[in-house]
Amino acid sequence: MELSRPRAIMAAAGPWLLLLCLAAFAVLQAARAQHDNNGFISIDCGLSGETGGYEDKATKLSYVPDARFIDAGTNHNISAEYVTGSMAKSWRNVRSFGAGTRNCYTLRSLVSEPKYIIRAKFKYGNYDGLDSPPVFDLYIGVNYWYTVNISRSDELMIAEAIAVVPDDFVQVCLVNTGAGTPFISSLDVRPLHRTLYPQATVAQGLALTSRLNFGPTDEYAVVRYPSDPYDRLWFPMVDMLGWAVISTTKEVQHRNDDLFQVPSAVLRTAIRPRNASQKIDLSWSSGSSPMKPPPGYMLILGRPSPEYIVILHFAELQVLRGNAVRQLNVVLNDKPWYPQGFTLEYLYGVVACNSLPFQYSSYNLSVEATGDATLPPIINAAEIYSVFPTTHLGTHSQDVSAITAIKTKYRVKKNWMGDPCVPNAMAWDRLTCSYATGSNPRITSVNLSSSGLSDDISSSFTNLKAVKYLDLSNNSLIGSIPDALSQLPSLTVLDLSGNKLNGSIPSGLVKRIQDGSLDLRYGNNPNLCTSSCNMPAKTDMKLASYIAVPAVLLVVIVSLTTLLIYLLKSKKQGSMNNSITPRNEGHNSLRRLESRQFTYRELEIITNNFQRVLGQGGFGYVYDGFLGDGTQVAVKLRSHSSNQGAKEFLAEAQILTRIHHMNLVSMIGYCKDGEYMALVYEYMSEGTLQEHIDGCNRNGACLPWTKRLRIALESAQGLEYLHKGCNPPLIHRDVKSTNILLNAKLEARIADFGLSKAFNSADTHVSTNTLVGTPGYVDPEYQMTMQPTTKSDVYSFGVVLLELVTGKPAILQEAVPINIIQWVRQRLAQGNIEAVVDASMHNEYDVNAVWKVADIALKCTSQSSVHRPTMTEVVAQLQECIDLENAHGGDHANNDYNMSYDDFTTDQSTNVSQSITAFDMELNLRRSPTMSTGPATR
Repeated sequence: MELSRPRAIMAAAGPWLLLLCLAAFAVLQAARAQHDNNGFISIDCGLSGETGGYEDKATKLSYVPDARFIDAGTNHNISAEYVTGSMAKSWRNVRSFGAGTRNCYTLRSLVSEPKYIIRAKFKYGNYDGLDSPPVFDLYIGVNYWYTVNISRSDELMIAEAIAVVPDDFVQVCLVNTGAGTPFISSLDVRPLHRTLYPQATVAQGLALTSRLNFGPTDEYAVVRYPSDPYDRLWFPMVDMLGWAVISTTKEVQHRNDDLFQVPSAVLRTAIRPRNASQKIDLSWSSGSSPMKPPPGYMLILGRPSPEYIVILHFAELQVLRGNAVRQLNVVLNDKPWYPQGFTLEYLYGVVACNSLPFQYSSYNLSVEATGDATLPPIINAAEIYSVFPTTHLGTHSQDVSAITAIKTKYRVKKNWMGDPCVPNAMAWDRLTCSYATGSNPRITSVNLSSSGLSDDISSSFTNLKAVKYLDLSNNSLIGSIPDALSQLPSLTVLDLSGNKLNGSIPSGLVKRIQDGSLDLRYGNNPNLCTSSCNMPAKTDMKLASYIAVPAVLLVVIVSLTTLLIYLLKSKKQGSMNNSITPRNEGHNSLRRLESRQFTYRELEIITNNFQRVLGQGGFGYVYDGFLGDGTQVAVKLRSHSSNQGAKEFLAEAQILTRIHHMNLVSMIGYCKDGEYMALVYEYMSEGTLQEHIDGCNRNGACLPWTKRLRIALESAQGLEYLHKGCNPPLIHRDVKSTNILLNAKLEARIADFGLSKAFNSADTHVSTNTLVGTPGYVDPEYQMTMQPTTKSDVYSFGVVLLELVTGKPAILQEAVPINIIQWVRQRLAQGNIEAVVDASMHNEYDVNAVWKVADIALKCTSQSSVHRPTMTEVVAQLQECIDLENAHGGDHANNDYNMSYDDFTTDQSTNVSQSITAFDMELNLRRSPTMSTGPATR
């Protein structure tokens, strides 16, 4: 277990990109979430009406009805026998969901903070008269959160999580598991500052098990808003017989860099043993709680055998006189958290916590006095969370936006709730999705035949870039057929028959029919121009069969003429002309580019009308092409629906014209022709590094260890050039195995600079407003501070190194998704390198070199950037690995660089302020990890 102090604690390692909460818009949710001045959203579920609401008497917070957040379910009041006079109004009614497997609340217009407390409350209260409480699941977006299992009708149950929400909306879904009808009483969302609770990351959420306030004498005295500005619920822990209470009326402060900001109302009370020689014990087992909740309350617990984060809060409330010493230590399962005791500061908060989760079958946690103490131990508060993964990838955001806009436009009444594709078993009716490992699912088929659609054909259909089959037949669609449908690269069948469409068949679709890439079905549209427009009226026949011969000849003549002009022009200018004059005088930012500028028409010729797709990214599709001199190139064409716009295009184009290194991809030219943007690169015949890691290469051969080492070194050299060889230096910000390309000789090139940022070499970081990168590769320190550094690239590169060693993806989609860093660390803790190394290498490697690369990778992925090496140091160490591999020449028997397995022990704590952390290892150092000196004041 790694213990941390507030000034140095880093979020548990994990991927960012995954979006935690991809969601669909609901029909009746055009009204946005009504948050108050604090950014709070407070929903009374089952409250009648769509407007109005009320003010909670205790907190003065405004609660609103839930009709604007969900378009399913029915309202009920709980049975009168379970209503008490002191009960808050939000407990008195529920919304239940008898129809559909999944029903989701969508909360939009979240404030700018990416981290939230999400709290759901449940009181069955025999609302349905069946006296049979149900069991059902809760999800945050596409990630499982809790199983609600209510045993009695009078229970008040609370489920609470702290989760990263990278979008401006979040969905909370109730899933029917066949054990009764799901219901909910209220739903609260509270924003947290991004620096708070750094253990909550894009890779994992924190599910509350207990939040304890020690010292109150009133067992009903729950501290919450406004005493706690984040509206956390601090339940009293009362045991007047076992503990003595210490309290003060003075304000207990926390420092500006405090990562938890416990309210003074909580820290003003503490407990100590009545016998000064005793200790304070908290014990629990997996799936249970160390606290007895207030009467009538129950906290929902996590899944069986969860991993836990424990946060203990201390504050000295007494002025110590003379030689009095209060010195504490924390012991978990007979293992001390710290090698030495720690002291408290008068009226200032102190925290002890683990930043990496730990897992045991049972927990015996003690706060005890050290041998030097003259006073008994104390504790003021404690928080215990189980960890749940949030790494499941939801449907591609562009597909989500498109299909939800379609749902809204046509008022689709099907059970389209939650994510369109995930989980697979809950995919929306009449949609088909593709599920590629490590990628967001894509919608590949939409069947809305005979669905009562009216109005024109929505332009949102043109944003379903992966759709292959689109059936809109037998509806009442009107208007013309959008030519933009011809731009759907994967579309093979388009069925528009049986509607009320008019106009003619667009030329783009005609062209697709001619080349045999599209089957268009358009019969039974009486107003659609066919015979009078030289188009056949025969249903379900390909239009290409009816195109007049003169029209075909004209197309051929025009194409040949254009090609001839292009070839003559290319011969005159040279296919690699480096002197350019921007054709569009309005784009001064491109004037300095030294590469060749292409027109869109030239790109059509080079790519044979964009015939062969090499790949796809956030910018758009990448196409295969040939210049006039036969040089093969890759053309990255920006999609009009791409989230990456002109800013990223200009950034990448300008960067690539001024950086030149053998391990960076070379740009041959660019296109900025009206609305069309494209970049023309050197062709990398062997694709991405990820392709070789995931499934070996296209010939079935797998990368040998020596090639992997060479690719690692060359990639590191490319990054080192960005950091040290460029003026100003550059941070790539999206280092990953898909952005490392390989040529025919398997030489590595770093690619994709659209997110790169330059920074002043005198500065240490770049300040940004948005978090970019790919889940699994994003530096947790960057996540927390929004200030990327060169060490952010180092972190991402460390993940790539682990991929090369293990053959595993950055996020392993196992029974419980886990990031590769944690997966490797757990196995190396057992001293088993063979359990880590990619089996496809068949033991053909030097074990010392593998250990050393693993060492480099884990140092690169240290939680704190100050503990990571520079890319210059990484290059030097990888060169040593290659020298080591060459020197041993295939003799893998010696183990001169064998690790001390103790350096990986997950049950020990390490000092995050020194150079050794739970991720850091040193070769040939047979020693226990350096221990931290104790918690720090806040």
